Amino acid sequence: MHNNEEKIIDESVQGTALSIEKKPNSSRKLYIESYGCAMNFADSEIVASILSQEGFSTTQELEDADLVLVNTCSIREKAELTVRKRLEKYNAVKRTRPHMKVGVLGCMAERLKTKLLEEEKIVDMVVGPDAYKDLPNLIQEVDDGRNAVNVILSKEETYGDIAPVRLNSNGVTAFVSITRGCDNMCTFCVVPFTRGRERSRDPQSILEEVNDLCEKGFKEITLLGQNVDSYLWYGGGLKKDFVKASDMQKATAVNFSDLLDMVAVAQPKLRIRFSTSNPQDMTLDVVKVVAKHKNICNYIHLPVQSGSNRILKEMNRLHTREEYIELVKNIKTIIPDCSISQDMITGFPTETEQDHQDTLSLMEEIKYDFGYMYAYSERPGTAAARNLEDDVPQETKNRRLSEIIALQRTHGHFRSKQHIGKIEEVLIEGTSKKSDQEWMGRNSQSSVVVFPKEQYKVGDFVLVKITDCTSGTLIGSAVGLSDNN
Repeated sequence: MHNNEEKIIDESVQGTALSIEKKPNSSRKLYIESYGCAMNFADSEIVASILSQEGFSTTQELEDADLVLVNTCSIREKAELTVRKRLEKYNAVKRTRPHMKVGVLGCMAERLKTKLLEEEKIVDMVVGPDAYKDLPNLIQEVDDGRNAVNVILSKEETYGDIAPVRLNSNGVTAFVSITRGCDNMCTFCVVPFTRGRERSRDPQSILEEVNDLCEKGFKEITLLGQNVDSYLWYGGGLKKDFVKASDMQKATAVNFSDLLDMVAVAQPKLRIRFSTSNPQDMTLDVVKVVAKHKNICNYIHLPVQSGSNRILKEMNRLHTREEYIELVKNIKTIIPDCSISQDMITGFPTETEQDHQDTLSLMEEIKYDFGYMYAYSERPGTAAARNLEDDVPQETKNRRLSEIIALQRTHGHFRSKQHIGKIEEVLIEGTSKKSDQEWMGRNSQSSVVVFPKEQYKVGDFVLVKITDCTSGTLIGSAVGLSDNN
């Protein structure tokens, strides 16, 4: 996730390129761009690992590429439009490199399948998120002059045996995927169709990856899934098939609170985050594990989507406003200094002004630390697109979104000011974007903190006294190293 003053996620981009040795005296270069959620960035690291076994090495220049892969997002129309604009850029480069091949990976590939080949003539290869192990074969098909497509979704965790290649890594923070897919079928969401059913990864392979990251000097991990609270390992297979599991499998099953506890105990000096949680699936057992371990960050991303019970029902969100508020109250009781962030969609079909006011009143009650806010974008194939008219005018959507963002900015500043005067542990991630004389890092609550560099270095845990803030950034000065180093 990205940190800016409003804490609003937009389609983000990361580029890294790799080269493949096809013949002893001939190398080819591959460039990977990733858009959208953290899972896509983690998947690109899986792709890099798979292709490294075929002899790939890295480059940063699109203009040097022989093969370009773009890992795509379909969660909103804007995400897909961004990718189509990038394809135009690739096409311009291809005019000077006619041998260059282009592949589309990820959710947009899964949603559009062969239609992408028809609509975007530059595309040679379409690969869904569960088909990356087939990339060497697909590349060979393209080399042989044929378009290549593999968009088959898996019923098993697909990449648990692959150690990711960390792309553009700062050597400090890393993603660890623990579960894929989603079974919740929110009416606005395309993820169940592009990512498939929920399935979890063997906890032993997760621990092995975490231990390996620690040995390599990483200081923080984020456990990733479309819905981490649905994590359930009983020997393999889809979560929905757990009812058919044997008594022994059920007795030894590992849920998310178990996994979180295992990781925290295995590496007590490693800072741990997780995302994303779903209100209907999050249990207080998870919250109690967070409270139990100092190395698990006091931050929970808890998407709500709307403050209106009527709209929540239309969205097929299986929680009410009241249940959500009760969950937040319980979290704050167990972890008083826990920060909470939200996802909010405004302008969902049939949303009235009263529904919008319900959302604003929910925000007033919770006063979120951060927010990720969007206007509704109809996604083809979803239940909302099939059954509900997109009847809220764009002008109204934009106005309501502006009001939500403004309120979140106010609440973000309110929450930031609560840190002033405190001494907080900050993990240095790099140089501040605004000044090369300052470090940037995050505290346990995921707030961005900037402070003078002095003698510290990237990867240090530093105690910082907070002296000032903006709505999204804490400002302070270091008082010494933490004993967590």
